[in-house]
Amino acid sequence: MIKKTIVSAILPVCVGFIIYSCRTDKSVEADAEIISLKDAFKDQFLIGTALNTSQITGRNPDETDVVKSHFNSIVAENCMKSGRLRSDDAKFNFEIADKFVDFGEENNMTIHGHTLVWHSQTPKWFFVDENGEDVSREELISRMKEHIFTVVERYKGKIKSWDVVNEAIEDDGSLRESKFYKIIGEDYIKLAFQFAHQTDPDAKLYYNDYSMANPKKRAGVVRMVKELKDNNVPIHGIGMQGHIGLNHPEISEFEKSIEAFGQLGEVAISELDLSVLPSPWGDAGANISDNFKYEDEMNPFPEQLPENVEQQFTDRYLSFFKLFQKHKDKISRITFWGVNDGNSWKNDWPVSGRTDYPLLFDRQNQPKPVVKNLIDLSAQ
Repeated sequence: MIKKTIVSAILPVCVGFIIYSCRTDKSVEADAEIISLKDAFKDQFLIGTALNTSQITGRNPDETDVVKSHFNSIVAENCMKSGRLRSDDAKFNFEIADKFVDFGEENNMTIHGHTLVWHSQTPKWFFVDENGEDVSREELISRMKEHIFTVVERYKGKIKSWDVVNEAIEDDGSLRESKFYKIIGEDYIKLAFQFAHQTDPDAKLYYNDYSMANPKKRAGVVRMVKELKDNNVPIHGIGMQGHIGLNHPEISEFEKSIEAFGQLGEVAISELDLSVLPSPWGDAGANISDNFKYEDEMNPFPEQLPENVEQQFTDRYLSFFKLFQKHKDKISRITFWGVNDGNSWKNDWPVSGRTDYPLLFDRQNQPKPVVKNLIDLSAQ
C-alpha cells in the first residue's frame, strides 16, 4: 500500500507516561499526565498494534516511541505474509521478519504471527508448476506444509500465536473458492492448523476474517470452527478484524459475534481501525481486491477533521471499548491496524489518495483526545 509522507514530531516519553504538551485544538489539555494504554488495560486484555517495515527497521523513531510507550503486543502488517517472505521463488527471505521478532523480544512484547495461509498475498508461483499449470493437490499440500513448518519452526517459542488461515469465508457464509480451496479442497484449512500445531504445540492458533458482524458470515465461521473442533483440529481462537466506520457495523451485531465466537475459544479484535470517510458500498468489509475510483465527495476531510466528526469518532471508539470491557473474559487482545493516521492503509483503500483518520494517534504521532478518554474508561 502506498504510504503518505509522515511529518514527524518529537513525542516525549517517560516510563509508563506520556506528557501531553501539544497546544493544538485537537490535542488534549496541556500538560495532563496519563498512564499508557497498555498499562490502563493490563488487567483486561493486551493492547497491540501492527508494524510496517519502516517502524520495524527504526526509520521512524517517533512512531517507535509510540509503540514502546502504549502497546504490549505487536503483529506485522505485511512482512510475515508469504508474498513478502517468498516473493519471487521458493527461497525464503526472513530479513525484515527477523527484525520484527527481535523488536518484540527486546521490548518484552507479545508477538502475534500474521499470516500463514492467505489466498490474497500468496505468490502466484506457489500454485503452479514449471509450465504454468495448476499443481496437483498433493504438491500444493506439500508446499503449504513446507511453508508452515519453515516459518513456525523459525519463530517457535518467540511468536506466541498465529493467524493460521486468513479470510477463507465469504460474506454469505460459504467457503471462499480460492486456489487453496479449488486445488486441495476444503480440508486445506484443517491441514493448515494441523501443520502449525505439529510444528509448535504451544502456540495458540487463530482463524482470522473481516465483516465478522455479518450474521451470515458469523454463522459460516461458527459452523467451520465447530466442525474443526469436532474433528479434534487444534484451533484456539477467532480473530475479528475490526475495520469499522462511524455508522457500521451495528454494535449489537458485533456483540453477537463476540458472544458466539467466545463459546468456541478466545476472541481477538485483530485489526481495529475506525474510518471517518464515506464507504463506497456501505459496509465494513476489507476485501483488498475491491478498489474504487477517486471522487472528491469520497474524500471530504483532506486537511483536517471537523470537531463534530472528531467527537463522533471519539464516541464510536468509546462505545466499542465499553463492549470490549463487557466481554473481557472472552477477549485476549485488541490490535490496532497501524500506529498513526498517516501510515494507515485506509488512506488508500478502498479509494486511493484519500485522507482518513482511523487510529488513536495523528500524523504527528500525537495522541488524540480519545486516548485519554479510553484510559479514563479503563478504570470504570
